[in-house]
Amino acid sequence: MEKMASSVKQVPTQLLRGRPGNSLEAERESFERGQSVSINKAINAQEVAVKEKHARTCILGTHHEKGAHTFWSVVNRLPLSSNAVLCWKFCHVFHKLLRDGHPTVLQDSMRYKNELSDMSRMWGHLSEGYGKLSCIYLKLLITKMEFHSKNPRFPGNLQMTDRQLEETGENDVNNFFQLTVEMFDYLECELNLFQAVFSSLDMSRSVSVTVAGQCRLAPLIQVILDCSHLYDYTVKLLFKLHSCLPADTLQGHRDRFHEQFRKLKELFYRSSNLQYFKRLIQIPQLPENAPNFLRASALSEHVSPVVVIPVESTSPDSEPVVETDDLVEMDSSSHQSLFDNKFDDLFGSTGPTDPFNFNSQNGMSKDERDKLIEQLYREIAALKDEMASFKVESKRLISQLRGRISELEAELAEQQHLKQQALDENEFVKAELEEVKKKRDDTEKAQRSLTEIERKAQANEQRYTKLKEKYTELVQNHADLLRKNAEVTKQMTLIRQTQEDMEQVKKELEESVHRLKEDIQQKAQEQTRVLVSLQQELKSRNEEVVSLKHSQEDSQQTSTVMVSTIESLMSEKTALSEAVNQKESTLIVLQDELEQLKEALTAERDNTSRTVEGLQNQLNEKENHEQALEKQLLDEQFALLRCALEEAEGIVQDALSRLDDPLHVGCTSSADYLITRGQASLDSLNRLQDGHMKYLSDRSDASNLLQSVTLFTHLIGDTIVQGSATSHMVPMEQADCLLEACKQCGSDVLSYFSSLKDTTTLSSADSTKVKESLNQINTIAEELRPKGRDIKQKELGDLVEQEMSATSAAVEAATTRIEEMLSKSRAGDTGVNLEVNERILASCTDLMHAVKMLVLTSKDLQRDIVESGRGAASQKEFYAKNSRWTEGLISASKAVGWGATVLVDAADMVVQGKGKFEELMVCSHEIAASTAQLVAASKVKADKDNANLGRLRQASKGVNEATANVVASTKSGKSQIEEKDTMDFSSMTLTQIKRQEMDSQVRVLELESKLQKERERLGGLRKKHYELAGVSEGWDEDTK
Repeated sequence: MEKMASSVKQVPTQLLRGRPGNSLEAERESFERGQSVSINKAINAQEVAVKEKHARTCILGTHHEKGAHTFWSVVNRLPLSSNAVLCWKFCHVFHKLLRDGHPTVLQDSMRYKNELSDMSRMWGHLSEGYGKLSCIYLKLLITKMEFHSKNPRFPGNLQMTDRQLEETGENDVNNFFQLTVEMFDYLECELNLFQAVFSSLDMSRSVSVTVAGQCRLAPLIQVILDCSHLYDYTVKLLFKLHSCLPADTLQGHRDRFHEQFRKLKELFYRSSNLQYFKRLIQIPQLPENAPNFLRASALSEHVSPVVVIPVESTSPDSEPVVETDDLVEMDSSSHQSLFDNKFDDLFGSTGPTDPFNFNSQNGMSKDERDKLIEQLYREIAALKDEMASFKVESKRLISQLRGRISELEAELAEQQHLKQQALDENEFVKAELEEVKKKRDDTEKAQRSLTEIERKAQANEQRYTKLKEKYTELVQNHADLLRKNAEVTKQMTLIRQTQEDMEQVKKELEESVHRLKEDIQQKAQEQTRVLVSLQQELKSRNEEVVSLKHSQEDSQQTSTVMVSTIESLMSEKTALSEAVNQKESTLIVLQDELEQLKEALTAERDNTSRTVEGLQNQLNEKENHEQALEKQLLDEQFALLRCALEEAEGIVQDALSRLDDPLHVGCTSSADYLITRGQASLDSLNRLQDGHMKYLSDRSDASNLLQSVTLFTHLIGDTIVQGSATSHMVPMEQADCLLEACKQCGSDVLSYFSSLKDTTTLSSADSTKVKESLNQINTIAEELRPKGRDIKQKELGDLVEQEMSATSAAVEAATTRIEEMLSKSRAGDTGVNLEVNERILASCTDLMHAVKMLVLTSKDLQRDIVESGRGAASQKEFYAKNSRWTEGLISASKAVGWGATVLVDAADMVVQGKGKFEELMVCSHEIAASTAQLVAASKVKADKDNANLGRLRQASKGVNEATANVVASTKSGKSQIEEKDTMDFSSMTLTQIKRQEMDSQVRVLELESKLQKERERLGGLRKKHYELAGVSEGWDEDTK
């Protein structure tokens, strides 16, 4: 016995030293073993639906572990790639964990995203059965993981309030736009799985009651839950986008939503008819028609679909849900029951009350009793540790409840603050009503002033009786329209202001009442759940206290403390219930005050609107009548002015049309007469400005302005016609300048008249440009005054030599610049650019040499023509005698020199990468045309047997060949350098491709129309150029 007592005394110390570590390891090992069993039972190869109790255990395991490491460690050992049914059930369980598991499940699962993607591609090779379904389900899970990873504010079950949804966009329309696209993709994957499951079932039979059918239909419960939230959020986001962006921009969004709406509605309807879903879930029905996003008020008609899962609707083999925090308690209770069973088996249930009275046991050796005592000490130590953990947990619950009480008190204070805000808003509304009454008094004062306005109106009526007879119908229609517009505007303004104020007050009060109701309901539900959990905890702890009452006296004190704690919690519950009742009474009082406020505001608004509307209508009628009479006089004066200006525009346009009339070519005039006409136009323009200023000061009298417009129009038209006639008697360049000045003058006059016709620009009309154009015509006319016959003959003879020398110098300079550009290109460019630049510059150099040879040959031919035709006269006298022919030579030589300079500039820009190849080709064609003009002007008086004439023809062919080489090299270089854009349409949708196709067709039609107009314009320019060139250079006379 002494030995036994000594061994009993030594046991507790040894147990206390080794217990904590072993207990944690054993608890962890037990947890992992339980999770492994549940996961293997939930994910197996049998074609039956996943049992709810096993899936629920996996979900609770993630909350207990605060992650999914144990889940993935078990799943990685399963042959998911070799069994399609096993993979399908894994997807179902993983979907539940993503929705209802711990938030860190998503982070722990992202590292396995590539493995899931590979598995999806592997199962995608199968075209039917669970392989195809697993492929689609895995794609859905990957999309869900990516969506929640990009948008971490969305929880796994997608449950959010409207305010939280608004905060996800961060007040940026681009974020809302992108979020809507991602939700469309998410919902697309959900619908694909929905359709794939239904297409794999034989709907002609009752597949929902079979085990195999339920295995395929079970995951659709999670899909229905996701789809209901995604549809609701998509509708709200689309209404948000339509309030910020144009409707055309969101056409693709609307088309995609309508397509998904039709599919989702059909799938919800088919699912609601299946017997399997009727006892598990209540599926909502979508509206008959999709929401109209183009009408903003349709958002108020939208009803969020709510999926209801009844409490009793879990699967038949489901078990009560076990909270995560009670796992330790379950383990401890199992240990206690195991201890009781072992105690009864060893010592019997009818023995003495002292469990350590071993004398009454028969047939038991000392070693067995020592072992039993040692085991009992271990159990007692374990129970002590568990009681300590119970104490810690009780303290934690008490602190949580106290924190919750403080939160409720803070919310109560917030509600009182909201009530005070509502009272303040009520006072503000009353102040606004007082202001409306003051406005009504002001309208009464305004009514008293109507008598004086009526007297003024009668005087105006007598004054404008004649005008009223002429324009009675016009005035009546205009007055009616103005009256209706003013009435509607005033009414709409008053109604909008009052309605917006009332709706804002009503909306704020309703929101506060609604939030208060929701908070009260949530708090009541939370209190109920806390009470239920506390009752369960109390029951379990009472059982433990009874079982440990005979073995440990300390447990009695602990139970007493727990009972007092529970009593304090019950008293706190009573206080919370009283607070809830007080809030309900406060809510009822607020509702009564809200109803009274609504009735008072409605009555006051109706009375005020009727009174203000009647007074405003009377005042508007009087004011509109007076304004109509005044406006009638102003309109009549402006109508007369407008008619005069339209006639003036017709006269000026007629004068401008004579500039391009071939019949007007025979009309001539002198520069002196043109100067007198221009000076008279300037004087008339000054009088027109004075009349304009007088009309602006008094718009009821436009007589001075009308007289000035009439006189100025005739003088400016005569000036334009005389300028055109004078241009027929002067050289080509000066004639072009004079014609351009006349056209610019006519354009400025028309612009000035247009500004006078428009009421918006009448006051800002400026005649400065017209005056400048007239001064320019006078300046050109001064230069065209005759300076003597001998001087002109002398200048004409010298001018031919000067122009030919200048042409040769221009060609030489162009050749030198091209060689310099070629050297720079060889030094700075490489590859294709160097090859293209060398080819283009070489062809341009050949063209310049050919032009140079042509110019020299032309000079030799002209020398022969002068020597053979001048007789006894000098060379200058010959040129003066044949002035038209001489002017043709001068013009042709100038064109050749100008073309060479422009060609070099274009080539320089192309080599630098800043110019266009088309400009280079046009310049080369222009040089060819200029040399042809020079050839024609040179051989028109030459003998057909002249040797230099043959050389000139040969040089002309050389120029044409060099021009062709420039065009060919330019086209070849362009094809080498230009990049060909590859058209990639792989990422575009059908709607985008159709829209791009329509845009391309519109662009093609626009370019074809512009090309046709540009060709017509080019033809007109060439025709006019040939006419003017023939008249100025005397080609007709020479031909005759």
